[in-house]
Amino acid sequence: MAATAPAEALPDPCPTAADSSPPPPTPEELVARAVAPVKAAFLRPPPVRDTPTNEESRVSGAVPLEKKSKRQFRRERKQEQESVSRLCVAVGKTGNADACKYGASCRFSHDVDAYLAQKPADLEGTCPFTVLEQSCQYGLTCRFFGTHKDNLAPSENHEINPLSKDIQKLLWKTKYKFPRASAQIKHLGLKEVMKIKANATTDDKRADHDNPDVSCELNGDDKTESLGSPPVNVEHDSSLCEEMDNLGGEPLVDNSVPCVVPRASKKSKVEGDEIHKNAASSDDTKVYPEDPSSLNGLEVPSDSTSSCRVDLVTTPHLREKKIIDFREKLYLAPLTTVGNLPFRRLCKTLGADITCGEMAMCTNLMQGQASEWALLRRHSSEDLFGVQICGAFPDTVARTVELVDNECSFDFIDINMGCPIDVVVNKGAGSSLLNKPMRIKSIVQASSAVTNRPLTVKVRTAFFEGRNRADSLVSDIYNWGASAITIHGRSRQQRYSKLADWDYINQCAQKAPDDLHVIGNGDIFSFTDWNRHVSGSSKISTCMIARGALIKPWIFTEIKEQRDWDITSDERLDILKDFVRFGLEHWGSDTKGVETTRHFLLEWLSYTCRYIPVGLLDVVPQRLNWRPPSYCSRDDLETLMASDSAADWVRISELLLGKVPEGFTFAPKHKSNAYDRAENG
Repeated sequence: MAATAPAEALPDPCPTAADSSPPPPTPEELVARAVAPVKAAFLRPPPVRDTPTNEESRVSGAVPLEKKSKRQFRRERKQEQESVSRLCVAVGKTGNADACKYGASCRFSHDVDAYLAQKPADLEGTCPFTVLEQSCQYGLTCRFFGTHKDNLAPSENHEINPLSKDIQKLLWKTKYKFPRASAQIKHLGLKEVMKIKANATTDDKRADHDNPDVSCELNGDDKTESLGSPPVNVEHDSSLCEEMDNLGGEPLVDNSVPCVVPRASKKSKVEGDEIHKNAASSDDTKVYPEDPSSLNGLEVPSDSTSSCRVDLVTTPHLREKKIIDFREKLYLAPLTTVGNLPFRRLCKTLGADITCGEMAMCTNLMQGQASEWALLRRHSSEDLFGVQICGAFPDTVARTVELVDNECSFDFIDINMGCPIDVVVNKGAGSSLLNKPMRIKSIVQASSAVTNRPLTVKVRTAFFEGRNRADSLVSDIYNWGASAITIHGRSRQQRYSKLADWDYINQCAQKAPDDLHVIGNGDIFSFTDWNRHVSGSSKISTCMIARGALIKPWIFTEIKEQRDWDITSDERLDILKDFVRFGLEHWGSDTKGVETTRHFLLEWLSYTCRYIPVGLLDVVPQRLNWRPPSYCSRDDLETLMASDSAADWVRISELLLGKVPEGFTFAPKHKSNAYDRAENG
């Protein structure tokens, strides 16, 4: 569907089919074929696309960029550093060339006049910080500098969970301590399975979700999670690691010995409850109370290196954990790339109750990567907020939970065991864990014991289509320590094609304990979809809304007001303006911040173009799997918003953020196959 030619009048601007053509299909026939039943007055023949020019091809990402050598990158980086456009932050903020404490040794330019001579013209509108009656921290570099006012209050930072330099240095030097996680791993009879290489590299780029960035090895031949993870504070035992891999994460426990002793081949059948019982009754087992001074990762209780005792942490009972009532709350799913802080903040204004940060890889967090820690940022308006992490092994996930629990503010933590992306699955994380139920058990048990906050798990129905196994988890996962489980009604093999299996989600909910919240996920696109799945007779606590919120974030308003909102193009433009304002506050109002905001706006527009206005449909509401035909809309702006052309998305961004810079390119990061004809029949 492409609607690049704007409509001039209604309802006649769209050409109609010739009289000799066969009768058009009925709306019911179109719905049966998963085609959106757009009213005949708005249909138009598919546009004939001319061969794109080089400039248009570069905007749409059709022409690959010339590959540059390392020498070219180094030369360009040096030129950029020497450029007057890279004004020192301290100088830019004050306008005084002597404000920088580094003086002549500063790497950035202090030439204010040269910077102002080459600075692009200010954008239309008002600085977002000035609107808040606050001084702009970007000073001269702000693209709205002309609207700044004097004698304003200093800008306030409403964002939470920054990564402090001290903690980052501890993670870089692998000196951060994990006393609770280490003790719990020992208590469960597990052994650290990470093997660290001295010169770890992070050359891999992040894929569709979040890139584990690195690859690590077990002591055997199997490749697993990360090559650059921080080393653990215990010695490796190769035989135990190999045994651990063969058992798929099952705890190794010896009933006759109260401490964890490496063994060669015997496979234990002891369950977690028996482990706790045996450990508690042992004379040699010492229980260490939780030490507040160890929460910052700087101090740990000291014990003899020759002792074989297991250092236990006091495992909080589920009743002692903070309780979150998920029932009938509007839950915005953690969404990679587009589910950033400005978008979540926008959804809060439109009615979302629960928000969750983007998925962060455990190994990257433990390496202190600033880009990964940025995914944990929280805005003060997010009153019920969770963080989502993804990892492959109990020790990795448990340490990450302890790290995040110590350093971040959140209400619950979610472990992603349903990510279908190849780069995640190939490392043994995400939906790959569905093939290793004992690994899931170990991860949940170890992670839930190191935090007093609720732990939730997100899974899919299965790894392979037709081999559902989520129902085998819901009956036990509460006893392992999870407070809620989210079930996406598709298998990993399906990705995002075909409809979600809500009958199976309901079957899982029927098997779940009464105290376990079961959250359904998949194809929620209207208040009728919500009502159908969250009803008085259903055991499903609530529904997680993902792509439905990307395509129309006002779905939260529709659910709360129980109506199909026929939103106008001007109202949709106001929503885009709010996102841009939130983005400039988050990423900055200087040139870099403006272009970052533009990039994420374009990523979001690649989803919003799939929305079909209510007034154009013969059958309401729109379904998520409907393929839109070629149509024109009720006004020029609405037609522009319906275009699937990246060049039109760029035009919309120029309405809000000014002209794109020279040489600008954009290609959507995600390509969902929800509308793929081959997949959907």
